[in-house]
This record gives sequence, structure tokens and C-alpha cells, in this order.
Amino acid sequence: MLIHAGQDRSVSVDLRLAIWLSLAAGAVNAAGFRALGYFSANMTGNVSTLSDMMALGRIGTALWFLALLLAFILGAFVSGLLIAMGHRRRIRGIYAFSILLEALLLVLLALMDLLWQVAFAGHLMLIGLSALMGLQNAATTRISDGRVRSTHVSGLATDIGLELAALASPGEAGVDTRRLVAARLGLHLATLLAFFSGGLAGVWGYERTGPVVFLAVAALLLVLAVPQLRRSFAPGA
Repeated sequence: MLIHAGQDRSVSVDLRLAIWLSLAAGAVNAAGFRALGYFSANMTGNVSTLSDMMALGRIGTALWFLALLLAFILGAFVSGLLIAMGHRRRIRGIYAFSILLEALLLVLLALMDLLWQVAFAGHLMLIGLSALMGLQNAATTRISDGRVRSTHVSGLATDIGLELAALASPGEAGVDTRRLVAARLGLHLATLLAFFSGGLAGVWGYERTGPVVFLAVAALLLVLAVPQLRRSFAPGA
């Protein structure tokens, strides 16, 4: 799931990747909103709010949303550099290492929120969560050649609509093409449902455990990444 990249991946492998990482992303995004009132993964909404605040002259608030956007971009940038370095050195487990890094940083952010009870910590944590969402989305995009984007719900909704239109248009494509479209539709529907389910779990968990819910998400990421990282170094992996 976190070893083979691009065309070496099957639909079932992409499906597992999409479900687990979208579940984690949905939980982080919703729990972060419940805790701090802002979304860490919703860059479409954040950019819209940024422009709104700028137009109203609320520069301080606009700069805050700009910081969230830049943090997301920084996370994707770091992920891209990490993956490029791994490819140059032929490290097959570089994608698993990216998810492991996300898990460890999420643990640090959760502990900071638990132990550092000041207003500044909340803002710093949300910026960190946005960076982690950028890191994860970039890793899933690269490993799947763009077929899986764990936080890009707007793109998912667009793809679902286009795929439904293709399936509803008889005679537009051959049997093999329609099967491929149906497989992609299933992948995108599963990704959307997983993100939604993660959101439900994230809010439910935050209401009962507070920042501990982020530790639970980190544990899930560790369970996904560590076996894959070990497998990548096994002979014949």
C-alpha cells in the first residue's frame, strides 16, 4: 500500500490507501475545527475566507488564513523533497516513511496541546495540522499518480459527477473503459465516505477525549506505516 507507486499499483491497493488515509485526514480536519474553529485541510474555504477578510480590511484575520495556506503548501513541499530524495537513493519505503513522519509530528502536536495550555499553542497546533495535511495529501498524490487525494474533497466531488455522467452516457465508451470508470467511481466514493466517517469519529473522539483523539489518529498512521516500512527493506519487496 505504501511501497509500490504509479502504474505498479492495483485498484484494490489504491482503495485501501484512500480509505485509511482519508479516514485519518477527516478525523484530524474535523477534530481541529471542533477544538480551534478552523479547518486544517480545507484550503478552498480558507482561501475564500482570506479574500473575504482582505476585502473587508480585516488584515489580521486574513494573515491568519494566509498562514494556514502557506503551512499546507510547506507540508506538501517537504513531502515532495522527501520523496524526491528517497527516489534518488532508491529507498522503496520512502512513502511509508512520509506517513511515519506525519504520525510522529502529530504526536508532538497532540502532546503540545495537552501540556501547553496557552492560546498561542492552539494557533501553532492548527498551523502544524495544516502542514501535516499538506504532507499527507502530497504523499498520496505522488504514490498514486494523482488517483488518490486524501483531503481534496472538491476534486473528489467533481470526479464523482463526471464519472456518473460517463456511466450514464450509453455508447460513449467501450466495455473496458466503462469498467475503468466504474472502478474510479468506487475509489472516489470510498474516499469521500472515509473522509466523512473520519470527521464523525474525530468530533466524537474530541468531545470525549480532547486532544487525545490526535494521538489515536497518530496510532492508526503508525500501524499503517511501520509494517510497510519494514516490508520495504525485506528481500524481494
